[in-house]
Formats: sequence, structure tokens, C-alpha cells
Amino acid sequence: MNGPRRRELLLAAGALAAAPLRAALRDGPVQPPELAPDLLLTDAAGRRRRLAKLLQGRVTLVQLMFTGCSTVCPTQGLLFATLAARPRAVEIGWLSISIDALGDDPARLAAWQAKHGAHPAWQAAVPGVGDVERLSTWLRGVPVKPGTHNTQAYAVDAAGRLRWRSGEQPSAAEIERVVSALAGA
Repeated sequence: MNGPRRRELLLAAGALAAAPLRAALRDGPVQPPELAPDLLLTDAAGRRRRLAKLLQGRVTLVQLMFTGCSTVCPTQGLLFATLAARPRAVEIGWLSISIDALGDDPARLAAWQAKHGAHPAWQAAVPGVGDVERLSTWLRGVPVKPGTHNTQAYAVDAAGRLRWRSGEQPSAAEIERVVSALAGA
């Protein structure tokens, strides 16, 4: 199957898989903007980095995922890889964060990115086991059941503050609109 057709099918499958997850979302602008929690992540290169440092200095789009997911995460990975590769006037960061702190490691994160079309602006990382729930609650705006994820995207401004939560399966156009607004482009 050719690349563009495969991408279309993956995006459609992700939309169908996300349908049951649409209930009880907090989406739209985050008021007031919320600073990232102080926690460490391990990135795909094996470096331990503070979340706040990863998010500071540029608008960053974040998603929650895990490499063993076969439903919505491949679609999200494809979306982030595609958007990260698009040329734009301002630098934007793309960060996929695994919620599988026990199963995902740097090698799995790097392989997952490569599978979807890794780009230098797109990073992947995993928090420690004790930080998954805290991270997920900050992004989603509500306490969540451990191990659950969705297809929302989250926009963080250059100061490292969460500013926007999408609904489920945001379109590339919606993400581009939010990114442009936050970046002042």
C-alpha cells in the first residue's frame, strides 16, 4: 500500500477508535494558563530532562501515547510526524509523551518515532512511573484512571504554560490554527 493511502487509512482508523473516548473531555483554551509540573522525563536518546525545560522557549504541541498501542497512538504519531515536517516561519516543538513508564524506554520511543517518520522538531519521552498520573492530570485537566489515554493534543506556550486542549482527534488544520495563534505567526 502506498504512503499517502496508508496515512489516510491510519487517520480514519484512529478517528473510529477514538469515538468511544469522546465523553467528559475538557477542551478549548486553558484559563488561567497552567505551568508544567516539575518532573523528569527520559527522552528517546536516553537523556533525563525536566519537562519545563523541554517546553520552554517555543510553542510546543504535546500528546500522550505509548509505543505498544495499536489503535489511536499510530494515528497520533503520524499526525505529529506530518505536522513537524511542514515548513513554517516559526519554530514549533512536538512532544509525544508515553504513559507506559514500565514498558517504554528510549529504544522503543526512537523506534516508534522512526516508524512514523521522525523529524528533528519531534521529540518523544517517558516520565517516571510515579509521575504519569500527575502529568496526565495536568494535561487533561481532570484526574484520570491510570493507563488511560486519548487522542487530544495540548498546546504549551513558549513560557511552558498549558494554554489549549483539543477535543478528540484534532484535525491538522485545527492544530495549525492554534499553533499559529500562540506563536504569533
